[in-house]
Amino acid sequence: MRIPAFPYRLLVFLALFFSATVSAQELYTMPKGVQSRVSSFENIKGEKGEGGKTNQGGKGNAFESLKAGESKTLLNVRSPGVIQRMWFTINDRSPAMLRSLRLRMYWDGEDKPAVDVPFGDFFCVGLGRPVAFQSALFTDPEGHSFNCYIPMPFKKAAKVVLTNESSGNLDLLFFDIDYNLLDKAQDDMLYFHACWNRSNNNSEVGHDFELLPQVKGRGRFLGVNVGINVNPGYGDTWWGEGEVKMYIDGDKKYPTINGTGSEDYIGTGWGEGQFTHQYQGCLIADTAKKQYAFYRFHIPDAIYFEDNFKVTIQQIGGGTNDQLKAIQAKGIPNKIVTVATEHTFTRLLDKPMPLTDASFPAGWVNFYRVDDYCATAYFYLDKPEDKLKELAPVGDRVK
Repeated sequence: MRIPAFPYRLLVFLALFFSATVSAQELYTMPKGVQSRVSSFENIKGEKGEGGKTNQGGKGNAFESLKAGESKTLLNVRSPGVIQRMWFTINDRSPAMLRSLRLRMYWDGEDKPAVDVPFGDFFCVGLGRPVAFQSALFTDPEGHSFNCYIPMPFKKAAKVVLTNESSGNLDLLFFDIDYNLLDKAQDDMLYFHACWNRSNNNSEVGHDFELLPQVKGRGRFLGVNVGINVNPGYGDTWWGEGEVKMYIDGDKKYPTINGTGSEDYIGTGWGEGQFTHQYQGCLIADTAKKQYAFYRFHIPDAIYFEDNFKVTIQQIGGGTNDQLKAIQAKGIPNKIVTVATEHTFTRLLDKPMPLTDASFPAGWVNFYRVDDYCATAYFYLDKPEDKLKELAPVGDRVK
């Protein structure tokens, strides 16, 4: 299928990086004008022949500390290039530290970062609870490290900054940023972006949570990881009936792409248990602590946009008639949407009916609710900066 408005060379570029299998020819073909580099504390500038010079080459600077309030520039390159891989490990992997560390990435000398997110959330640790997993874009082999394989091209410059916004010191910070320098940048390449958002239980009933607030420009949506602290006020009802919606190129009230439920979005069904696949997974399904964290990457099923784009998820759950009656008796915010029985599906927004009505069907009741959502969205854009708001203050992130 031909996509006239989207650069063919860019499709080839993305297909090369995102292919699940690499042919032998790709492994032995030598590209022109490419120099391989790695930025680490052993060679922070990635300069040729400058690695491991401390302690006479004998493992002299494998890690450094990051004190409270301190920032470190981990990459600062002025050349065309592509970041290929990032690896980190730190000694304090507590939820508070993973949310307090702030990761920013700048392309082509822009003052506003294209990536401005909590460190843990960026690496798919949606609720600050690292677990071992493997996916197409992120991995954590044993729950101790943070790996990213998203290609991040730049035309003129790249800078990566990590800031400790916690009140405590981070004693051990290890990292590698693997990248290639290029003789010439590709004209039609896109820039990588990521943003983080959280509701903090502050939504109104019926308000959809924005997984990705509206961005303007041409690009591709790569996917999202989502974390949920389920509101205990709703008891043992199910939180995940909400549909994911994608508003493409001017969609207003209704989206072009509309899913069928939260667990459906990540390719499972009838609830959500822990699993990890290349393009979708659920890293946390903790019914005792009422926490869930899941991801979906749109790699084989590409999502493109030409002018603007937004992604939301409905805050809708489900339960029995008796469970909803108990919720309403306690005054917990809710709004009934539908009720499903074995043979019928009654749409109660079209024709509202109170739960106390004698003719109200006995079945599975879907209802709007308010839970604590957070999300990190990943996307490419045709510009090195976006107009999204700055990352929330650390207090709001760790609350």
